[in-house]
Amino acid sequence: MFSKSKINEPGPKSADTETPKAADAPKGTASGSDFKASPPKAKPAASVLSSDLLITGNLKTSGDIQVEGQVEGDIRAHLLTVGEGATIKGEVVADDVVVNGRVVGRVRGLKVRLTSTARVEGDIIHKTIAIESGAHFEGSVQRQDDPLSTGSKKMPTAAAAAADSPKS
Repeated sequence: MFSKSKINEPGPKSADTETPKAADAPKGTASGSDFKASPPKAKPAASVLSSDLLITGNLKTSGDIQVEGQVEGDIRAHLLTVGEGATIKGEVVADDVVVNGRVVGRVRGLKVRLTSTARVEGDIIHKTIAIESGAHFEGSVQRQDDPLSTGSKKMPTAAAAAADSPKS
């Protein structure tokens, strides 16, 4: 592919000579103003709520949460892991949800996984779901292409329809 004759030609020599000068100039000016060289940001570690912790209130993060204790409130996160001894009473909304413990309330996620030790009492709205043998689940399962955004829009409609049903 490459030949020595191209390296020895006058045209490439002048281009080679210009290239280092051009490369040297941006290094000096770019580091100061235009381009800041920094290492890529490492993904922060998951926030861990220990087994002796009881939280009453809502949690919201763009990061990951691992719950080992008890939460009475809604949780919104990127990745939520519910530990085996954990209990969550409230709505769970996350891109990825892994339930090893107990959830009492609605679960909404793109990927929802109930392990063999999971206990879920509530509806699950998901894009993909996996339920291992041995998991306990009471509720309904509904697949949606975008459960994180459309779920909140469709729920009032479903609640209104449910409210209309008993009246009839």
